[in-house]
Amino acid sequence: MPGLPQSDSLPERVYDLLHAHWGPQDWWPAESTIEMIIGAVLTQNTAWRNVEKAIEGLRAADLLDGSALLSAPEPSVKQVIRPAGFHNVKYRRLMAVMRHLADRSFDWTWWQEASLAEVRASLLKVHGLGPETADCILLYAFSRPAFVVDAYTRRLFGRLGCAWSSDPYEDVAAYLARDLPVDTTLYGQYHALIVTHCKAVCKKVPICQGCVLNLLCTRPVERNLPPRST
Repeated sequence: MPGLPQSDSLPERVYDLLHAHWGPQDWWPAESTIEMIIGAVLTQNTAWRNVEKAIEGLRAADLLDGSALLSAPEPSVKQVIRPAGFHNVKYRRLMAVMRHLADRSFDWTWWQEASLAEVRASLLKVHGLGPETADCILLYAFSRPAFVVDAYTRRLFGRLGCAWSSDPYEDVAAYLARDLPVDTTLYGQYHALIVTHCKAVCKKVPICQGCVLNLLCTRPVERNLPPRST
C-alpha cells in the first residue's frame, strides 16, 4: 500500500522509510488459512526456513488439514514437524490449537466476524499461544487488525530510542498503532517490513552504513554516520 501522508510520529516515519526502500511485501507465505495457522505455531523460536521444511513435510503427508492433523498418529506428526525444532512442545501446542479450532468445526466465520477483543481472548486461552502468535494468526489468517510485536520490532525501535526490553507486549503494540490507521493491510505490511529490514540490515550486529533509518537512529553515531534527526 502507499506511504502514509504527512507522517509525523516515529512509527509513521519508520513505516514510510521502510516501505519506500523495500516496497510491498508478499506475506504471510501460506496457501490456506490452516497452513498459515500451523506456520504461526511452528515458527516460534526457530528460523522460517526450518518451518518451511516442516510445512512441506505436512503437505506431502496430507496433513495441512485440521481434522487430518488431529487424527494422525502422534509419532508421525512429531517426525514431520521435527525440522521446526522443539517438536514435542510444538506438537502439544499445535494439537491444542487444532482442538480449539475444531470446536467451531474449522469454520472461520466466527473468527472473522466476532469482536476482535473476543476472538483474541479466545486464542490466548489456548495452551502455548502468547500474544505474538495470537496476533499473527489474527492478522494474517483471519485478516483482523492486530499489530504484531516480535523480537525484531523491539530490536529495531530500541535502536531508534525506545527502551522496550521489558515493557509489556500490549503497551508496545498500542504505542506503535496509536498514530496509524486501523488497517489490516497496513499492519501486515508493517510487520513484514520490520522483519525484512532486521534480517537484511538491522541484525544483531547491524549493517548501519546505508541504512534508510540512519537519520532516525541512535546507533550510527557510534560509527561516525549521520546522527539521529530531532
